[in-house]
Amino acid sequence: MNYKIRKATLFFTLFASGFIYAQSHILEGRVLDENDNSPLQGVKIKVNNKEYVTDLSGYYSITLDANKSYTLVVSSNDYQSKEIGDVSIKPEENTHLDIILGRVSREKEIEGVIIKSSAKKETIASTIGLQKNAGVVSQVIGVEAIKRSPDKNTGEVLKRVSGVSLVDGKYIVVRGLSDRYNQAMLNGIQLSSTEPDRKTFSFDLFPASVIETLVINKTFIPEYTGEWGGGLIQVNTKDIPSKKFFNAQIGVGGNTITTNHEFLTNKGGKLDFLGIDDGYRNLPAGFPAKNQFNILTQDQKTDFGKKYVKNFGYGTIGYPENLSLQLDGGFNTKVFGKELGVIAVLNYSNNKRRTETKNRFFTINDLNADVNFDYKTEKYSNDVILGGLLNLSFKFNDKNKISLKNIITNTGINSVSMRTGKDFEFDPVNGTNIKARELSFKETIFYNSTLTGNHKLDLLGGLNFNWYGSFGILDQYVPQLQRLQYNEYPNLTGSPYIALVSSGLSQKSGSFFYSTLNDYLYNAGGDLSKTFDLFSQKQTIKGGYLFQVKDRIYNSRPFSAQMNGFNQSILTQSFETIFNAENFGINPGQFTFNEISGNQYRYIANTILNAGYIQFDNNFTSWLRAIWGLRVENFNQLVGSTKMSDNRYVNSEVTDFMPAANFTIKLNNKMNLRLAASQTVVRPEFRELSPVAYYDFDLGATVVGNKELQRTKITSADIRWEFYPRNGELISLAGFYKNFKNPIELYFNQSGAGTSNTFNFLNAEKANAYGLEVELRKKLDFISALKNFTFGGNLALIDNKVTDEATQTNRPMQGQSPYTVNFTLQYDGEKSGLSSTLLFNMIGRRIQYVGNDQIPPIWEAPRPLLDFQIAQKIWNKKGEIKLNVSDILNQTAKYYHDLNNNKKYDRADALAIERTTGTNISLTIGYNF
Repeated sequence: MNYKIRKATLFFTLFASGFIYAQSHILEGRVLDENDNSPLQGVKIKVNNKEYVTDLSGYYSITLDANKSYTLVVSSNDYQSKEIGDVSIKPEENTHLDIILGRVSREKEIEGVIIKSSAKKETIASTIGLQKNAGVVSQVIGVEAIKRSPDKNTGEVLKRVSGVSLVDGKYIVVRGLSDRYNQAMLNGIQLSSTEPDRKTFSFDLFPASVIETLVINKTFIPEYTGEWGGGLIQVNTKDIPSKKFFNAQIGVGGNTITTNHEFLTNKGGKLDFLGIDDGYRNLPAGFPAKNQFNILTQDQKTDFGKKYVKNFGYGTIGYPENLSLQLDGGFNTKVFGKELGVIAVLNYSNNKRRTETKNRFFTINDLNADVNFDYKTEKYSNDVILGGLLNLSFKFNDKNKISLKNIITNTGINSVSMRTGKDFEFDPVNGTNIKARELSFKETIFYNSTLTGNHKLDLLGGLNFNWYGSFGILDQYVPQLQRLQYNEYPNLTGSPYIALVSSGLSQKSGSFFYSTLNDYLYNAGGDLSKTFDLFSQKQTIKGGYLFQVKDRIYNSRPFSAQMNGFNQSILTQSFETIFNAENFGINPGQFTFNEISGNQYRYIANTILNAGYIQFDNNFTSWLRAIWGLRVENFNQLVGSTKMSDNRYVNSEVTDFMPAANFTIKLNNKMNLRLAASQTVVRPEFRELSPVAYYDFDLGATVVGNKELQRTKITSADIRWEFYPRNGELISLAGFYKNFKNPIELYFNQSGAGTSNTFNFLNAEKANAYGLEVELRKKLDFISALKNFTFGGNLALIDNKVTDEATQTNRPMQGQSPYTVNFTLQYDGEKSGLSSTLLFNMIGRRIQYVGNDQIPPIWEAPRPLLDFQIAQKIWNKKGEIKLNVSDILNQTAKYYHDLNNNKKYDRADALAIERTTGTNISLTIGYNF
């Protein structure tokens, strides 16, 4: 199917349903087992002499009059009954109350005893219980915490979690490890990377308003994917809404080095404001495929070049602003007497960013650094995200439910880069003044659709059966990327700037690039579990299977202008006119047009994953719980070509056995001791294995894959002590160890100046990491003036070393920081509706790019980040106005060669990259209808 037609079809399908809203007053929540957070089905909840029953997911929903207080009586077989008083129903939104039930001890069972509680105490218990009663080392953010925060997407919520850092507002770093070591899951389904060129996931895709819970696992259990080593981030969206609702939010913003500066734009089509190219930049009609283009005459090739190539002019915006819009709604209805729930979200953002970068490459001899080039680049990037979510859940009865969950985003990045500086490639002594431009448009669409079923079977005394199937698409489309550089020649009359276009072919200058990438991801699987009592303690055995297929088709077409001979009158024309049609032709002194040949610019790829697991959840005593088992993954990967004779061909099949054991010792009701050990893997991405050689304008170097890469095997061990004094408070101390076998790193390989510089993916032999984590969350209400304030802090210290006997390597692993620091000061005035958060984050210096024998690595210097958020409820608490200020300190990011090896940046070092991004300010207003 045509790319544009497929994309339009996906958007139409996803948003065919409208937003419906109404008013009602609902008490909703879940009933959970206090030992393991498992949902309890069939629990009876009595209120106003009426009885309600939880479904197979433990959910209940009750319609009640607002501004009144109620008493709930909760009961279930094998569990202690509970009476909950002072339950007040909010008039402006759903009242959410999770309920925790403890199992009856047969030895101490006393008939008729009912535990007394209150709504406030129950909220405290459930909030603590989500994390305290988890079977693994994890961080849990519940629905109430999300509701009361001013965060608008998942990325912003996650940055509140201890030990977690946010890169570019959307990529997650856990325990100081590179984002390639994390894995994202949506509603229990493993997601593929949202970025075709890196192993990562963009967490700004999910609006905070549709999230039920966020869970970050730091230790592995067999029921989840074994392909991660830092953190497993689980995003769980809401299923069936308990009432009709509709929310709207609109925002404006700016940046301190962008808004007050003229903004340059890449001229494009009518749909650029949606992040969609309407065909303005596409290859002209009738443009032949690569194998057909190569057999054309030079005259025919150049005629196509006239139609495709554009000049390097740009538009301007005087005072650019950032815009955002979010609509989300849902309803619950009956279809054929069965319950149908629908949630839909539409979000749009249009952000304009100007960055200032200085980029240098050096030839280094001992403590001397001779510069190869010295560039200053101003980049203007207009990033547009258009997307949404549509979830449908159909409940046949309390034992059977199916759900269809969909998410789609279209991201368009339209950029203009303006460069000046010196290049020493042609004049090593004096250097050559240069000026260059890159105009680019990149469009990426991410789509995922998942169908799941949850069933309670009346076999063998009761079995839980869950199944799922999902389909995902990741399409990247670069219709036109253009680069051109001018060099100044003082030895010519007038010292003119002459375009760097010769008789050869180049990706650096006079370059025109077109590419398409299509990823398709298929998942199917299920699990079966049985829960029973043994020695008066709850036991669960669970087994499951996953079949996953991922396909990729990548095709890039690098074109280049050439000139036979030398024509100064053309080569000195401006960026805006040099590629006029009259300057093309086959005569000497005119531009011709050709394609850079080679099969390394396209490839196909496929992976097939078969995974099975068995897992035991044993409560040996009331104070000792163990989750343990084995996951087996057979992974077959093909990259490059299906022909073994092709030099791009890479094929491997590996079976990994991944054992895991997690022990929780309940020292008392508020204190846990956790022990865990596991084996996991992180596999190379297609891009890292492919031979594609791509010139990166920002880096000033070529990035090349490596088909010899091997997977990274990670052995982990954790110990953690947790203390939960009261609601919202935590003190923990943890230690961890990780061994990485064959970690994948990005090496800087300098073999000369200009395009001779490359970045290559390589395996190191091994790495070891030892870490210590300290976390504190404390309410400050022991001081009356600070009763609404909460302080949070986290410190992680990591000693990490890559060792390789063959190369005598002894250094930290790429992307690994020796420390991470997070501090949070939060104000929450529940009655006034005012809340605010001050966030501080800093990570220790880390290797950005690994060096070699001739050149030391490039380090990223520590940079403090300070963010502030303030939100105020308005209009009877149905509306909210929020002010966000991020990167208040706006310190320049610095990347350097540590020449004197003193483990910090100073003037004696060679500063390779400096980047300033400015402070972002946004104001949003939302309303709950």
